[in-house]
Amino acid sequence: MQLHAIDWVFIVGYAVAAFGVGIYFSRRASQSTEEFFIAGRALPWWLAGTSMVATTFAADTPLAVSGLVRQGGIYENWLWWSSLMGGMLTVYFFARLWRRAGILTDAEFIELRYSGSSASALRGFYAVFYGVISNCISTGWVILAMTKICDVLLGWPKELSVAVLVLLALAYTALSGFWGVVMTDLIQFAMAMTGSVALAGIVLWQLGGPVGMVEQIAATPGFDPKVFHLVPDWHTAGKLALITFVVQISLQWWGGGQGGGSLAQRLFSTRDERHATLSYLWYTIAHYILRPWPWIIVGLASIAYFPVAAGEDPELAFPRMIAHCLPVGLRGLTVASLLAAFMSTIDTQLNWGSSYLINDLYRRFLVRGASERHYVTASRFAMVIIVGCGALAAWQADNIAKVWIYLLTLTAGGGFLGLLRWYWWRVNAWAEISALSSSLVAANGDVLCRGLAFVGLIPPSWLAGIDWFYASDTYAIRLVFIIAVCTAVWVAVTFATAPVPLEHLGRFYRKVRPGGWWGPVAARHPDVEADRASAGWLGWLAGVVCVYSGLFGIGLLCLGRYGGGLGCLVVAVGAGRIMLTRTGSSVGPGPATA
Repeated sequence: MQLHAIDWVFIVGYAVAAFGVGIYFSRRASQSTEEFFIAGRALPWWLAGTSMVATTFAADTPLAVSGLVRQGGIYENWLWWSSLMGGMLTVYFFARLWRRAGILTDAEFIELRYSGSSASALRGFYAVFYGVISNCISTGWVILAMTKICDVLLGWPKELSVAVLVLLALAYTALSGFWGVVMTDLIQFAMAMTGSVALAGIVLWQLGGPVGMVEQIAATPGFDPKVFHLVPDWHTAGKLALITFVVQISLQWWGGGQGGGSLAQRLFSTRDERHATLSYLWYTIAHYILRPWPWIIVGLASIAYFPVAAGEDPELAFPRMIAHCLPVGLRGLTVASLLAAFMSTIDTQLNWGSSYLINDLYRRFLVRGASERHYVTASRFAMVIIVGCGALAAWQADNIAKVWIYLLTLTAGGGFLGLLRWYWWRVNAWAEISALSSSLVAANGDVLCRGLAFVGLIPPSWLAGIDWFYASDTYAIRLVFIIAVCTAVWVAVTFATAPVPLEHLGRFYRKVRPGGWWGPVAARHPDVEADRASAGWLGWLAGVVCVYSGLFGIGLLCLGRYGGGLGCLVVAVGAGRIMLTRTGSSVGPGPATA
């Protein structure tokens, strides 16, 4: 065991404080499902945005990011850095539309946008797919990360860690509802950043600053210069690394461009469109500029402390650095900060997942017309189901980054459709059903092929090539295949099936006022002043330049490249001014007269 009594004071103190917040907000959360799931639509932008940052800062992210750096180099983080471009799409094109929709979950959007039995079936499927399957995978990797921390610092077996963490998360989240989630997110984000920055700062000090760290890493046995590259080196990187990078910056990020899921839940919770837009902008800046480099520094420095060994688990580097570099007291504070990061994500996963099961499945199809307190109580029972499935996923998984990649490919087939359904009237529910189902099949093709080989329908010799295609390091090739096949499927299905009735589309168009290709619908509603879809592209470009320049500027400073770092920060400031001016103009006109 690496912790002492003073360390446990910090850990237990945080847990008591979190439960105190949960108890304080329990009565308010029990009033209605709107209070329990979206805080009565009363959140200011800074609180909603900080909650987004906190909920994506789980215990898994420091472990996965430091592990990526240790195993492959800094540029391996394009696995998630590329999502910045999708995040800026949400800021300038989708945040205000989500808020205008006035819904409780993004699954509810299905029947707002589409109609008929196909829309009802899709909404139910959406609730199960994202509320249970996708959500439990995410919950599983978050729990897995904390089990690795408990293994290194406490010596607990995986089964014990899973049991303790599940009970802790469930008890706290079931009490507090969404008000408790967002209020504790403020504390949890501050704690998580403090712990990460403290660890990175001490590591840099011990290694003699940025330049000293780089020199000591370069002197380790088997040193590979690519570990310091921000992008793959076109002359020395392998073809697979280059293909992966090109796919990441050209295709991968579009799938997250509308900002759905638990992030959309924060947008539903804001006071108005302006607060929704600003909340997502603040989240995007903090997510990519403020958070990554403490984790990357720890991952890099771990190479100097523990040279890379064949067969190791690189994701254990972060907790090993805590145990090795931090003194008593500060070690406990850092572990408490990781527990806070864990709680800030797990409470979201449980609250958001249960919102699907109750609002879009139980209330919509099974029990209608019950009291609000009944649905809140049912939501707490739904959390038990979700956390149980998440615990099972954590018990079965062993690598966080691999689970990230699996979920990425699982949902890739409907990425472009998710964007177009806001801006093109012709998209219908059958298109989404075909996109999701074909993506599920394509992402799990290795399992399907093994079944076919088992019954003798394909030769077993084919499995070697299939295993290569479905390996983690070839995911970019698989992503291109999935996107191409699924896009062809849903486009064909769109034109082979009837469009949504114009009367239903008219009600959606009047409420949400999207721009884009709404010709026949817009012609029937000439009084609706829809958004100009092209107006946000300058802001999007300025935002992308600003945040990437800030990300690389801080990174270059951390690597001792001071001239380049300061130059990037100057560019970030200039682009940031344009970004902020365009953010104000991205909020469209008021609603049309009914």
